[in-house]
Amino acid sequence: MSFSEAEVRFLAAHAGEIAEVEPELGLTKASLFADRALLERCFGERARAVLELAAARRGALAKFPASWLTDADAAQQATPARVAAVRAARLRGHGVEIVHDVTCSVGSEAPAARAEGLAWLGSDLDPARLLMARHNLGPGAWLARADALAPVSRAGAVVADPARREGGRRITDPAKLHPPLPALLEAHAGRELAVKCAPGIDYSGWEGLVSVISLDGGVKEACLYTPGLAGGVTREAVVLDGGNGSGEGAERVTDAEDDAVDVGAAREFIVEPDGAVIRAGLVRHWAHRHGLSMLDEHIAFLTGDAVPPGYSGFRVLEEVPLKKLRAALASHDAGSAEILVRGVDVDPDQLRKKLKLRGTQQRGVVIARVGQRAVAYICGPRERG
Repeated sequence: MSFSEAEVRFLAAHAGEIAEVEPELGLTKASLFADRALLERCFGERARAVLELAAARRGALAKFPASWLTDADAAQQATPARVAAVRAARLRGHGVEIVHDVTCSVGSEAPAARAEGLAWLGSDLDPARLLMARHNLGPGAWLARADALAPVSRAGAVVADPARREGGRRITDPAKLHPPLPALLEAHAGRELAVKCAPGIDYSGWEGLVSVISLDGGVKEACLYTPGLAGGVTREAVVLDGGNGSGEGAERVTDAEDDAVDVGAAREFIVEPDGAVIRAGLVRHWAHRHGLSMLDEHIAFLTGDAVPPGYSGFRVLEEVPLKKLRAALASHDAGSAEILVRGVDVDPDQLRKKLKLRGTQQRGVVIARVGQRAVAYICGPRERG
């Protein structure tokens, strides 16, 4: 639920008291009644608002400071700080000096912009969100109440974060975002734009850059940049903290790189690229960079003599037809299995139950459509490169 303006004012006025009580809250289903009772004793009829604030803040620790005011929806949609930093660096790198965030919500983009030395203006239609942004960013922040489709600025680049869910489901059609992408482009014609979208959006008709970013192994967003912010490429994947959450480094792959790769039999290891690489359609480019080949030209499982540094993969032990998988796993003393599937109609959880593994060893199982066959690769446990 969102907050009323009166609730936001209460939360801001009692920020210190709330911070003292928060560590005592369990914020679990089991602790719900105890949490509510404690907050009612401390804050009376505002207990609900304090409880939602505490839960929203706890779920947004990687997005903005723990002391910020936010509601659950704003916390869910806010960009992680490290992802926002990538966007701010791109804007600065292309000569932008002023950023107008036309869907600023509680102000989560502002710290990254400021860190890059960018002037930042935020606007939103929701007065409660603007009150939270004022509390979060301080009295010097430039904030205005305005519709994202009714421009109130002229200079600099525009950043927008349209609502990406409706009825609990992700929106994949850009024309159905709130506000719609075509309407945003029309309203801000002649300006450079960066529009945050869900990773699974249909961006096939976009003329600028589609930048897909992952953090700790999870894809966080696709950002659409107009051509003036694209740097001559149309697709990029930015992998923060290593593939599969390895915690190592950052990597950027673009469609300007070589994508020549071989397709052939499994080698020493099988590697699945980071989700950002897959969503950006850059599997071949990433494979070429790391000296990998493909098991099938349509399947995002790669194979090579080593796992790329910062990523993980599986050492191949045996290749078998899918129907012989159970017997083959038994011969490899499999007691548990991490199962990855692409291109074959197999549910890993259901398959794991049917395998009835009784051995002592952890194994990996990679199932893929290779040509017209469903192939299973029995592997050792996941290894880091």
